[in-house]
Order: sequence, then structure tokens, then C-alpha cells
Amino acid sequence: MTGGWSPGEAGWWGSWFWGPDYDVAREVLQRGTAAVLVVAFVVVVRQWRPLLGERGLLPVAGFVARTSWRDGPSVLRWRCSDGFVVGLGWCGAVLAALLVVGVPQRGPWWLTTLAFLLLWAAYLSVVNVGQRFYGFGWESLLCEVTFLVGWLGSSGGGAAPPLLVLLAARWCLFRVELGAGLIKLRGDRAWRDLTALDYHHETQPLPGPFSWHAHHLPRWWHRVEVAGNHVTQLVVPFALFAPQPVASVAGGVVVLTQAWLLVTGNFAWLNWLTVVLGLGVVSDGAWAALGSWLVPALGAGSVPDGGGSGLGGPVALVVAVVAVSVLLLVLSVRPARNLVSRRQLMNASFEPFRLVNAYGAFGSVSRRRDEVVVEGSTARSPGPDDWVEYAFRGKPGDVSRRPPQVAPYHLRLDWQMWFLALGSPGTRWFEVLLLRLLEADGPTLRLLGADPFAHDPEGPAPRWVRARVFRYRFTTRAERRRSGDWWVREERGTLVDPVDLVRLRRLLGPPG
Repeated sequence: MTGGWSPGEAGWWGSWFWGPDYDVAREVLQRGTAAVLVVAFVVVVRQWRPLLGERGLLPVAGFVARTSWRDGPSVLRWRCSDGFVVGLGWCGAVLAALLVVGVPQRGPWWLTTLAFLLLWAAYLSVVNVGQRFYGFGWESLLCEVTFLVGWLGSSGGGAAPPLLVLLAARWCLFRVELGAGLIKLRGDRAWRDLTALDYHHETQPLPGPFSWHAHHLPRWWHRVEVAGNHVTQLVVPFALFAPQPVASVAGGVVVLTQAWLLVTGNFAWLNWLTVVLGLGVVSDGAWAALGSWLVPALGAGSVPDGGGSGLGGPVALVVAVVAVSVLLLVLSVRPARNLVSRRQLMNASFEPFRLVNAYGAFGSVSRRRDEVVVEGSTARSPGPDDWVEYAFRGKPGDVSRRPPQVAPYHLRLDWQMWFLALGSPGTRWFEVLLLRLLEADGPTLRLLGADPFAHDPEGPAPRWVRARVFRYRFTTRAERRRSGDWWVREERGTLVDPVDLVRLRRLLGPPG
């Protein structure tokens, strides 16, 4: 034995720096985050051109010209052609898929770290120029978690994951849950009087296949839902930092509540990524205890035994983790202050690299659901019966169509249509959408559920488009038995009067 200190020895350093009881947590955090990244980059590949590309609804080239690197660091400020961004998306999806199956993790720790840092830089580059189509809290959450899990080391190196990084992941989950709980209490009265779930399942942005059923659960159950949400988001987060097995139980509670949200709504990857963070709190010992209870009943094989990796690890990883932890600690000051502020910000980033952010969801709940319905007509002088409705992939339209399951995939256009119906400012993107429909633009039409004019004998493009506003509500049980419909709707007014291609081009003026 040598006389000097070695990071591979299970001495005083290993006893607090490494987490030998969190091998499963590392695998879940890294592979789970990578799986979400696969979806996120596939969304880039499929939706970039029609939304943000050269002929997109909000072309990035104009945004880049109006802003600077300090407003949002991005490699797309150097080059943002459609081909480059789609290629970046494919590279990101492939690299993330390799992490899902554990290929980089078989090598040294720095290879896994490098892979996640490349993914973080690539996705951050998209988010920082994505404007309103990337203005969601889960975009910052994905950036933050991607950066974090890259510092957990690799299973191939034989070292346990660093505890400082595991604690940083819990701090992230703490802000996600507590931030959402506090913004609700400080926001809408419906959260305080326990009535929020009387409306939410029906008025949420993209209801799912079981949202109708959840909406029609008894009122007393909705009160239980809200009360349970308050406990999970206002009390349970503090237990994430308790000793084991209390922390594992807290993580399990978060996972169970997120599972209910997965069943009853479509919030892109917000709930999926929160589930990953919740499972990342569970220790190997807790998995072993759960397995010993489940395996006899299932007749299954082995479960994690909690033995874990060794306490040692490379000196370079130790130095890097300490440096990153100090950086994250400094950047946590403003998000921590935001949590206790009466003017709490929801889904805010305090620095352009999105390393430590503020989170929150549904500080207010809509009581009514309005939808913008877009229609086209090939008639020269259309009458009331000459209009055909464009069907979107996720948002309500046809009253007989059951709300689909789309999450974790993110239908960015459908989400913006929900904000549009709420009166969201800045509607040029919607006017450009109408223009692209009049042009029968292929990439734009592929964002929709179906093109009603694809086989029209009058031609593939409408002569006119218009937009009307309808008030939607779920059918009652009796109405559904009678009609088979999931929705009832009534017209509330006109958002855009009938307009043709020539007039709309004149109104919009030059591109950009």
C-alpha cells in the first residue's frame, strides 16, 4: 500500500463524495433523460421547417438578426439553414439513442459527460432561438437536467455516482414541485378553495383519452386531487433531502402523482422528465426492498442488491464535479429567492445557459374552453355550407373525435392554438399559418391531422380561409350515450373573416 491519498480508496473522501447506493438512480437519470432527448430532437427534425425554418411561421433568421449572442447563446446564430438544423436534430437523436442503450456509458466517465454536454449545447441552441414555439418550462428543464446527468460518471468506470450531482438533481426536482405548488397558492383562488380540478381536465391545453373520464369523476374526488396535489408539491419536496428510506418514499410519491397526470393529460415531456427525477431519488436499497416484496409474487429473477459500485473515482471527475457544483450553487441564489418571493416568476431562466431555472405550472385555471377553428373553401363565393374544417393532430376539433394521447411528443402548433384562443398577443405567426394554408404548403400541412383539400377536384389549395371561435365543453354522460360525441360546441364569434391569397399577402407585406 502506498502512503499517499488515492481517490480509489474508500477513505474519508469516498465516504461523503460518492454514492455507492445509487447505481440504479444513475442509470435511470441518464437513460431516462436520453430517452426524452430522443423525442425532443425528433420534434426538431419534424417541426423545425414549418415552424421556424426559412419559410416557417416565425423564421429564425429574422430573430437572430434582431438579437445578440448575449440574449441567447446558440450555434444557430452562426448557421441556421433548414438543412443544418435538421441535421443537428438527427445527430442529437442518434447520440441520445446511444445513451439510452448505454454505449457511451461503457467507456470512461469523460465520454459520457462529453455526450451529454454536446446534447445540452445542441438543444440549448434550438431553445434559445425557438421564440414562442420553445417558450415552455419543460424546455429549460430538459436543458438543466441534460447538463446535470452528464456529471454522474459512467457505469463502465466502476465508480459510484457523485453525491453532489445526485443532490443537484434533487434540488432541481425540489424547484419543479415546490415552484408549481407555490405558484398555485399565490395564483388562482380555485387552487385555494379546492375547485381547480372541476375545470382543469376539460380546459387544459391538450386533453388526453382519459380526460373526459377524469372530468366526470365525483366532485369530492376533485377536492381530494387538489388537496393531494398541495401535499405532494408543498410538503413532500422537503422530504427529498431526508435520510433514506424517507427520500425514496418522497421520490415514489412524486412518481405516483406524475403518473396520474400522464394518464389525464398531454404535457409533452414535463411529467415524464419529472418521473425520471423522482426515480433518481430512490436508492438501490429501496429498489432491493421493493424487489424482495414483488419478486416472490411475480416469480421473477434478480433485483438490485444495493451493493453498488466502488467508492473511488478518477481525480479529474472529482475536480470537475466540485467545480460544477460550486457554479450551480452560485446560480441557485436567484431561483431560491424566487421561491420565497411574493412576485414569484413561473418558468423563468436567470441566465442564458439555463443551468438553474425557476419552474411552475398552471398558476391559474381556465373556467371555459374556447377553440380557434380554421376553415377553408374552394368556392368562388362561399356560402355557409361551402367551408371545410382543418383538423389538428391534438387539439379539439371534430366533436366526435376522442382526445388523443400524444405526450411525450410535443405538438407545438397545437399548443400555440390554445394560447391563441386565450387571447395571446403577437399573432403574426397565425396570419402566416393562414397564408401557408392558402398556398397548400406541404411542410405546414404535415403539422395538421389531415389536409381536407388533398383530393378536392377543385384543386389542392383553398381559395379562401377563415377562423372562427367556438366554446367547447365535454359532453355529459347522458349526451355521450345519446350522440357518441366527446364534445359539445357553440360558435362564439369570428377571429378572421374570409381572406384570399392576394389580400393576405398584401396585409402581411414582405417576409420577416
